[in-house]
Amino acid sequence: MLLVIDAGNTNVVAAVHDGAGWRGIWRIATEPERTSDEYAVWLLALLGHAGLKPADIDNAAIGTVVPSALYHLRRLCRDWIAVEPLIARAGLDWGFEIRVDSPDEVGADRLLNALAAHQIYGGPLVVIDFGTATTFDVIGADGAYHGGVIAPGINLSIEALHHAAAQLPRIGIARPQSVIGRATVPAMQSGIYWGYVGLVEGLVARIRAEFGSPLKVLATGGLAPLFAEGTTLIQGTDLELTLHGLRLLAARNPRPAPGRARTRRQGST
Repeated sequence: MLLVIDAGNTNVVAAVHDGAGWRGIWRIATEPERTSDEYAVWLLALLGHAGLKPADIDNAAIGTVVPSALYHLRRLCRDWIAVEPLIARAGLDWGFEIRVDSPDEVGADRLLNALAAHQIYGGPLVVIDFGTATTFDVIGADGAYHGGVIAPGINLSIEALHHAAAQLPRIGIARPQSVIGRATVPAMQSGIYWGYVGLVEGLVARIRAEFGSPLKVLATGGLAPLFAEGTTLIQGTDLELTLHGLRLLAARNPRPAPGRARTRRQGST
């Protein structure tokens, strides 16, 4: 079975795939200083709850945009699962060209989304990821990654409003029934929700015009279903897109050689 770990700025998501489907998908808040042992306490308990054991896992892949978390996640795989994980990075075999000026600067999550989106849904398309940042990634008909757009995430915008304006409260994200708010909270909710719908529609229109051909629009990230309700532009949502990208990347690339911790565990010098 394959263990995949997607470490984002907000959450770390771990999942196990048995070749036919996901046996479990679990989330924990991202804490860059969380140790491999702390991750193990969390993950091994959830594996057991799903009827799985570490010995059931014979392959692993990690994608992260939090460099400080990578060391501990790699140690988790080596010390507790006894597998050497594949680390998602630009230099691997992705099966497509990365047509940007500096491929090494592209976040692993964006390349993983591009891989999964093209393999599962075809292209050309735009993938919108409603995460800590809201990203727009453009994938050609041949699967090539053409770059995209990075905008502030929804929760970042909410926190900025709350902290920068003394009289504005912290609010939750909801779809207002009307654009014109008749009190402070509804007005803020309208600005966030319909403002981001306008951002999505405006940027996708400009991307399509610049790209020069029709582009399907796919959304991912926890808030994707909520924002898909507000516009006909988004043609589908897939909350496991990055996990599927890790699964597909692991299938394309050879398994890494065992790391030092695993060698010691097996009794070698």
